[in-house]
Amino acid sequence: MINPRLSILLCFLATLCEGIDLQTAGVAAAGIRHQFHPDSQLLSYFFSAGTFGLFVGAIVGGRLADKVGRKRVLVGSIVVFGLFSLATAWAWDISSLTAMRLVTGLGLGGALPNLISIGSENALPHRRNASVALIYSGTPLGGTLASVVSLVVTTAQWKAIFVFGGILPLVIAPIIASYLAESAAFGRLKNEALVAGGNHAGLFSFLEEGRAGRTFLLWSSFLLSLLTLYLLLNWLPTLLASNGSSKSQVAIAMIGFNTGGFLSTVCIGMYLETRLRRGGVLATFVGMPLLLTILAHTSGQGLLVSLIIAALGAAVVASQGILYAYAPQLYPTRNRGTGVGFAVGMGRLGSIIGPVFGGSLVGSGLSASGVLTGLLPVVCVGSVCSIVLAWRQPSAQPD
Repeated sequence: MINPRLSILLCFLATLCEGIDLQTAGVAAAGIRHQFHPDSQLLSYFFSAGTFGLFVGAIVGGRLADKVGRKRVLVGSIVVFGLFSLATAWAWDISSLTAMRLVTGLGLGGALPNLISIGSENALPHRRNASVALIYSGTPLGGTLASVVSLVVTTAQWKAIFVFGGILPLVIAPIIASYLAESAAFGRLKNEALVAGGNHAGLFSFLEEGRAGRTFLLWSSFLLSLLTLYLLLNWLPTLLASNGSSKSQVAIAMIGFNTGGFLSTVCIGMYLETRLRRGGVLATFVGMPLLLTILAHTSGQGLLVSLIIAALGAAVVASQGILYAYAPQLYPTRNRGTGVGFAVGMGRLGSIIGPVFGGSLVGSGLSASGVLTGLLPVVCVGSVCSIVLAWRQPSAQPD
């Protein structure tokens, strides 16, 4: 018998590991620059290698989940990103670092659509939104832990961040393999498919039955919001340092960004189960461009800037919680893994573009304020797509 609380806890622990690993590149960037001396373009390729792996891994992992099961693909993905995060600590130049991050990203990408699908399918029907948002909240909390680690290690000890990001998933993987129950909905579907002679749903069958329009909105929302998130995660520490912030001030600001994101994601998940859900969606997606504008026009390195960054992190990461909660509700069980995998993949495409876009803005000589202002049109279009999606969201998850 499935224990919904245990399922949510185990999925949360897996996203915690993902959050740590997703942050390692950004928090280790100073040490990597000091040891290997890459220019801004090479560094942006390093940032984007992991996210390219995420893009491919999400699509392949989601499709495999509909064929062989959510749990099997999830456990295998966790082992892959744990092993290759550890291997990153032994990279000998920027090219080998980039290759290690690419394979790590494949594992990370394969894990997330399965975490979302199995969490949604194992949750109580009236708690699906809150459960998925709670699962996703492990990502910013993991980012906070990675930032805390960066406070206690020196620039020269940057490899320790990847070791930390690799050991934890390898510890958690056998626990998930032993105690996480496979989705009951997938189990029923598998039995029905065996009786009927197999599941022959096409690769793009998730677009059928009037779901193409909402899928386009979901993809656009994921792409633009993750472009924003990854540009900020990877370049905000550099932008703050260019404005005179010390290493500890940068770390504290990023802890605030991720902590704000963790708290807001937990809260928005609860709001999505109430009549106030549309108000929460509006506050999140209107708040993002407003806070970005305020940050772009605020100078200094003090408490005010840290508070603005924490609020911006709350809005940007809560937007992800909303989208991840909505994604599995668009698709039936037979192709939910594929549908969510493609949606996550589109988001990862944005996360590839984000660091490169940030590198181009920084490389063009723009100030920190100019870089943030250059991001603003992307945030505005993404917010509009997300608000329209929320108003067209189905009231119940299909079987």
